[in-house]
Amino acid sequence: MKCAKTLTLTAAMLLVPFAGFAEEASAVVPTDMVWIMNTLLFLIGGFLVFFMASGFAMLEAGLVRSKNVTMQLTKNMGLFSLACLTYYVVGYNLMYPGETWAIDKVLSGIWNVATMEEVGVSADGVDNYVYASTGSDYFFQLMFCAATASIVSGALAERIKLWPFLIFTVVLTGLIYPIQASWKWGEGFLDAAGFHDFAGSTVVHSVGGWAALMGAIILGPRIGKYAADGKVNPIQGSNLALATLGTFILWLGWFGFNGGSQLAMGSIGDIADVSRIFVNTNMAAAAGAIVAMLLTQVGYGKVDLTMVLNGALAGLVSITAEPLTPTLGWALIIGGIGGAIVVYGIPLLDKFKIDDVVGAIPVHLFAGIWGTLAVVLTNPASSLGTQIYSIMVVAIFVVITSGIMWAILKATIGIRVSEEDEINGLDVSELGMDAYPDFSKSA
Repeated sequence: MKCAKTLTLTAAMLLVPFAGFAEEASAVVPTDMVWIMNTLLFLIGGFLVFFMASGFAMLEAGLVRSKNVTMQLTKNMGLFSLACLTYYVVGYNLMYPGETWAIDKVLSGIWNVATMEEVGVSADGVDNYVYASTGSDYFFQLMFCAATASIVSGALAERIKLWPFLIFTVVLTGLIYPIQASWKWGEGFLDAAGFHDFAGSTVVHSVGGWAALMGAIILGPRIGKYAADGKVNPIQGSNLALATLGTFILWLGWFGFNGGSQLAMGSIGDIADVSRIFVNTNMAAAAGAIVAMLLTQVGYGKVDLTMVLNGALAGLVSITAEPLTPTLGWALIIGGIGGAIVVYGIPLLDKFKIDDVVGAIPVHLFAGIWGTLAVVLTNPASSLGTQIYSIMVVAIFVVITSGIMWAILKATIGIRVSEEDEINGLDVSELGMDAYPDFSKSA
């Protein structure tokens, strides 16, 4: 009997499209309990996404050379902390402007966040309630903002100065990210047009990818990465164990990233939706890793672990735009294609001599575009034309704004370290300390 139930469940999840029942039982759940459960989802999802910050740090620390590890760790600490400040001061209220951008509303919004005042909640916490606490919503959304900046860090590693990067982070997290996010998640014009991006394949991942791409082009490749005849010289990372650990941490955090984006678990239907999001997210990551493993074995004669790690991440990015409506079979296909995109996307960048140290651009930009387009495969409410239009709008905005910012920084304070400092390593030249002082520095 148990075996039969298992087979039935497996067949249903693989083959039967999602039939949501979010409205079921919601009326019988006490209103204050709905509020509590929704708030709890934001908090749990938020700290899982926060844990992704350590995943990005470990991934980057493992994929750069040992002479640049301290710099990557410093950048990750700095970018996350700055994102917390800039999103509080201006970002959160730019992202959710409501019907007007008036200064009094922005200031009152900052006050509400600063005091954790629950707007619309009466003394008993029930009448005129908001669907979750202000603090939990702010915390959850902040983590997404910080993740966007983390994407940029790895792509520009090993040759960018610390402070210009952090200045760019302030602009990205305080202005660029929240403005474009308001167009979808702040009930802006893309949302009104019918744009679907459940957890941010475009709103988060492609934004970080576009910003990283512009930075990589303006910054230029690392010394020795490309020979005069166009040959690519592979530069191996310092610690693949750390990179693997970072990937698994990101994989774990993604359950909060996608699952928390359900934005509710106050009913049977809501929590059932969260469970389906979890299994689809997991399937897409596994498929991306396996496809990357197979393709590198066939193409290179040996499995490339770095490609496998990025394949899993690309699978996660691919399913992020719509993790709810696919069956497990569709999640496998969507994530698997994401893995293939990485395997072929990294060499494509090399052909244009665009040096992306950790593969962030194929993972977050290329797979983010694919995931946003793939929404139409499983969500009948979506439109391919609208998805393409929204991708282009966000791309144009981020490319122009980030490109201008990188150009200004380059023309004023400079963004690249000297050739001597790059050869010696940024840990010593920029920070004066080694990540591994008991071992000799690698070249």
